[in-house]
Amino acid sequence: MSWVELSLNIKHEAVDWVCTLLAATRYTDDIYVTKYTNLDANFPITPDITQPQWAFTIRLYLASDVYIEEIANSLLSLQRAGLCSPLQEAFVEKKPQLEGINPIIHRIGQRFVVLTPETPYEPTADEIVLRLKTNLAFGSGLHPTTILNLRLLERHVVPKMNVLDLGSGSGILSVAMAKLGAYVLAVDNDSIAVQSTQDAVHRNGVEKHVTVMRGSLGRGSELGHWMGGTIDNVSAIEETQTFDLITANILARIHITLAPDFQRALRRDSTRSGLLIASGFDTDYEDAVTATFTEVGFEAIDKEQLDEWVAIAYHLKE
Repeated sequence: MSWVELSLNIKHEAVDWVCTLLAATRYTDDIYVTKYTNLDANFPITPDITQPQWAFTIRLYLASDVYIEEIANSLLSLQRAGLCSPLQEAFVEKKPQLEGINPIIHRIGQRFVVLTPETPYEPTADEIVLRLKTNLAFGSGLHPTTILNLRLLERHVVPKMNVLDLGSGSGILSVAMAKLGAYVLAVDNDSIAVQSTQDAVHRNGVEKHVTVMRGSLGRGSELGHWMGGTIDNVSAIEETQTFDLITANILARIHITLAPDFQRALRRDSTRSGLLIASGFDTDYEDAVTATFTEVGFEAIDKEQLDEWVAIAYHLKE
């Protein structure tokens, strides 16, 4: 049989977001993610035109063209923000094999194991299983910033902590913290991300540990959507609400803007409070983010790095 192949090029920071957007469509098959090469026939080079710095090529395969418009519309916001190329359409005789493209199991840190809902797996006593919708967990192998954040959460989250997941996205960080014993407020200003987080919470059975809301922290409620444009009716977290730990896998410029809000929202009554785990940026922005956090009273205490991507744990000084 023949297949409709949809393909697009994306930047590093858009990998997780493409998966989140597709999860809200009726596309339920595999997402194929490979390293970008400018030799791709679907994306010919135009002479004398500067090419964007694409990182990956994503391909989807459909048995018919019924959902093409729905998928294309779901990705328009990323395209307008310059984070992905226009969707290309082609017809192929067969889908590529998944071997070598999508692993079945993702192991992250010492304890986390990321699986699809249907993958049979018997965890050891020390392992923590995180089950994500197929087109969220697989294909991209999770973005490096998500992996780095999970590694730090594994080391710094302890049972009964009250934590905030700001920009919850797919919900994987909220689920991970809940399974480490924390009580989580998961917040995102995008309705699709809120839906994805709720789905992940339900799928992993951590409803008693996670509260999901659409909103933001402090000035975040005034910033609009990170891909551009405004968002109506976004609630701000109550100023009186405080947390032992905040994790935020968001862009560097938003970290810098929200630094005073992070400082105000953190408790500092013990060595296990006043913690901020920041990710979503690379080494080009690391110094600027750390300098801004230092100005409001944070000090860096832990770090993970993968290629150019970093995640840093900060502690609020007394």
